[in-house]
Amino acid sequence: MPSFRSAALLALPLLVLSTFAAPARADVKAGVDAWQAGNYPAAVAEWRPLAIAGDADAQFNLGQAYKLGRGVPADLVQAEAWYRRAAKQGHLQAEDNLGLVLFTANRRDEAMPFIVKSAARGEPRAQYVLGTAHFNGDLAERDWPRAYALTKRASDAGLSVASARLVQLDNLIPLDQRQRGLAMIPDMERSEQRERLAAVSAAAPPAPTAAPTSPIKTASLPPSAPGTSYTPPPVIAPAKPAPAPAASKPATPSSPAASAAAAAAVEATAAAAAATGQPGTTYAPPPESGTLAPAAPKPATAAPAPVRVHKAAASPWRAQLGAFGVEANARGLWAALAKKSPAVAGRERHLVKSGKLTRLQAGGFASKGEAESFCAALRKGGQACLVVDK
Repeated sequence: MPSFRSAALLALPLLVLSTFAAPARADVKAGVDAWQAGNYPAAVAEWRPLAIAGDADAQFNLGQAYKLGRGVPADLVQAEAWYRRAAKQGHLQAEDNLGLVLFTANRRDEAMPFIVKSAARGEPRAQYVLGTAHFNGDLAERDWPRAYALTKRASDAGLSVASARLVQLDNLIPLDQRQRGLAMIPDMERSEQRERLAAVSAAAPPAPTAAPTSPIKTASLPPSAPGTSYTPPPVIAPAKPAPAPAASKPATPSSPAASAAAAAAVEATAAAAAATGQPGTTYAPPPESGTLAPAAPKPATAAPAPVRVHKAAASPWRAQLGAFGVEANARGLWAALAKKSPAVAGRERHLVKSGKLTRLQAGGFASKGEAESFCAALRKGGQACLVVDK
């Protein structure tokens, strides 16, 4: 029986795709603005003092700069170090990239705990790697039904290399084991949703405390919002010997109005799910094409019409876009998505309270299939989306 060796799967060049949400500290945004203008040294100069001071988003951005060699010499050791610092603060994208970078560097035993956690949250690159490990039985116990289920999940998320591998697994795994793998997927989807929401809850900002009274009046500024949304990004890159697909268009980062979501994902592809990414979580730099040329900013568009909040949906199916510790962040994400997507603007917006969290959901779907199609379209743009039953 053939075995897909992990080293061969991860030896190909990397491509980069990214989408991001925005605002927080002005210095982070200034770095992103410089990056978008192609002034990478200036971007790094903005992020470095914040990263040294402990800002997780700036640490992640700096790691991305070292990974891509933009504004600094390419240095995977430095990239790993900055990813690790951000990951220790609960930065999910940094944790994802750290595991994949370690795996690519052949430090697989060290990488696998990160890979397993990322896969449990539904990160497609990690699911592909873990599925390969379960098929080979080298870095995880041999479990062909689970290998098939994980590869199917990664393929459904838009990972082309997983789709190509799935065709091969159809010829290598017996039918009864493939059927057992497919039967695992509903429970796997529910588990991913729980893991994501738990991660979002852990990353939610604490309630602001009242400032001590002072005779000196100061400007009233809203608190910055650390990352509160997680996006498992679709990745477009085939594994050899599969033919390479046409390079997909780079997405553009969200405008500052979309900053409420904070911490959107880095979409990266290594031919076997290798780690990479582009600077920016909260205020991240632009996505990259296969040639790593800076993306041109989108032209300004007219503001969308006001969105009405409907009190009831026609069916129980909804698409959940995130969970937030600050309700204003949920509203801000909706406004940003509605501005750039007519599909979102035409949906019902629901703000569902759950303890200290506010869950942002889109409603008005006639069926679960319609909600899944809606989510699939958003995931292609890098936005997290889960189909839930209200």
